[in-house]
Amino acid sequence: MNLVPQTTSPEELKGWIASGSDVVVLDVRSAAEFESLHILGSYNVLLPILAEHAEELATKLDSKVVLACKSGARASEARQHLAAVGFENTYVLVGGVPGYRQAGGQTIEGSKRWDLERQVRMAAGTLVIAGLAGGKYLSPQIRTVAGVIGAGLTFSAATNSCAMGKALAKMPWNKTGSEPTLETVIAQLPPKKS
Repeated sequence: MNLVPQTTSPEELKGWIASGSDVVVLDVRSAAEFESLHILGSYNVLLPILAEHAEELATKLDSKVVLACKSGARASEARQHLAAVGFENTYVLVGGVPGYRQAGGQTIEGSKRWDLERQVRMAAGTLVIAGLAGGKYLSPQIRTVAGVIGAGLTFSAATNSCAMGKALAKMPWNKTGSEPTLETVIAQLPPKKS
C-alpha cells in the first residue's frame, strides 16, 4: 500500500474535467461544508462513511478518483482507506476545494457557514481567554484550561488530526437536512463503465 498520496493540482483536475476524462471527484468533507461550497459534479462521501465502507465503495468505482476536502488531510486519510482495500487509482486535490475555486474551477456555492477550521480557532481562543480570565478572577486552577487547549493544539498539529474539529462537526449547526448515508452515496455514484 502506497502511503505517500498521489496528488493532483486544481489546474490538472480542471484539464481532466474539460477533456472529458473519466474522473470522479469525491468530497469527503461534512455535508454542511459540502453544501456551502463544492466542486461542480462532485459527490459528497463523508469520511466516516468512506472509512467504514471503503471496500464496498471501491467496488462501485472504476475510474480515476480525486479526493477533495479543505486542506488535504481528510482526503489523504480517505486515500489510505481506499488503498487499504486495493483501490489505488486515487489522487488528493492539492489546495482542496478552496484551491480549486481560487484556480478558476467551477464550484457551487450554497449557504454560508463558518469553515470547521475557523470554528476550531474560535472555540480554542475563547476557551484560552476564559481560562486565563477565570484564573485571574476566580481561581488559579482554572488557568489549566488554557494549558489543556494549548497542549491539544500542539498534539493536533503534530498528528495532523483535530479532536475539537471532530466534536464541532457533530454540532447541530454543522448538520444539514440531507446527511448522506451509505445507500444515498452508492445511489449517486456514476455507474461503472462496461
